[in-house]
Amino acid sequence: MNHPASTPTTGAQRTTALVMATLGFAVNFWAWSLLSPLGPIFVEQGIVDDASLLVAIPVLVGSLGRIIVGALTDRFGGRLMMPTISLLTIIPVLFLGFVGQYTYSTLLVGGFVLGIAGTSFAIGVPYVNSWFPKERRGTATGIYGIGMGGTAIAAFTTVPLFEQGDVVPFIVTAAALLVYALAALALMKNHTDWRPSEQNIGRKMATVMKLPFTWQACYLYALSFGGYVAFSVYLPTYLMNAYGLEAGDASLRMAGFVVAAVIMRPIGGMLSDKIGAIITLLSSYIIVLLCALALATNPRLEGLGTVAFLLMAIGLGLGSGAVFALVAQVSDPHQVGSITGFVGAAGGLGGFVPPLLLGGLWIATQEYRWGLLLLALATIIAGLMTLLTARGMRTKNAADTEEQRSMG
Repeated sequence: MNHPASTPTTGAQRTTALVMATLGFAVNFWAWSLLSPLGPIFVEQGIVDDASLLVAIPVLVGSLGRIIVGALTDRFGGRLMMPTISLLTIIPVLFLGFVGQYTYSTLLVGGFVLGIAGTSFAIGVPYVNSWFPKERRGTATGIYGIGMGGTAIAAFTTVPLFEQGDVVPFIVTAAALLVYALAALALMKNHTDWRPSEQNIGRKMATVMKLPFTWQACYLYALSFGGYVAFSVYLPTYLMNAYGLEAGDASLRMAGFVVAAVIMRPIGGMLSDKIGAIITLLSSYIIVLLCALALATNPRLEGLGTVAFLLMAIGLGLGSGAVFALVAQVSDPHQVGSITGFVGAAGGLGGFVPPLLLGGLWIATQEYRWGLLLLALATIIAGLMTLLTARGMRTKNAADTEEQRSMG
């Protein structure tokens, strides 16, 4: 799909492509996260007994849906797919606002369809890759990753808007999606070198599934981005249980963790362009490993504990940015969208196993030590997998070099 840029492009064209893709990612993630802040309110109103399933459904659908949407992006291009997903997302947003939010069954239906918004991530990575030369794709996809901050927009605005009227946050979000979709149709263009994949989508997905690198990248992203999601979701509960913090204090510390990780994601992409994705990933895993081991000792929060949590966020953010730089460096350009779909799905799903595990460990043992030690073990495996990928890259480069010599 994303051929190396042989046709000259201007800086303004590349900037427009990156900005529009990032905005699309952000506004769709804003919509995708609408139900999470409202979950406690629906519980108070007696509409639901527990909001966990309600919050999880859009995440699960959005994560798994990236596999299909990534393959469709290889076929139809980001210029068509991003505004299409944005327009389709308006349907469940308005349904939830005017009909779905008043009963549990309709909330579940609306939440299921709202998962469409979460698939937008798989569109932007191949689209952005197509506009930038290989040596700058890590930086570009890292900047694109800032769009995950759309979840913060939902966190900060949904409840205040809901207090102005229960349909208001849904109307505002639908309006933002519509404005963005119209702007995207007007301003987004596929790169002139981009060509649609003609391969059958089912066959293409099967081909990508056979690639060892697809599953290696899935594991690396499940650890990096999944770890970020897990801590951002569970950290307030962790701090309240392990350190006895008040809910407000724990939430503020969680916000600091999220901000640190979001800032480091584009830096992870930039470092991948400068020193290589492999070195950046290994550095991030060393940070995460050391922090996991430190936190397993249950250190005092005033001091080592806070430092370890912030460094953990930095390591996970760096790793999240570096994984997609690695995808850009290793993958066949025609397969970037399909691989991104699988990897993005793994990242989303990877964030929801650890909170369940940590919750079970706390109930059983009243401590989180074993969960952190499991994280340390998973990080070591990720480091070994990264070294394996590096070995494969060196072998391929050597083969390509030998082929060029034989031809010349």
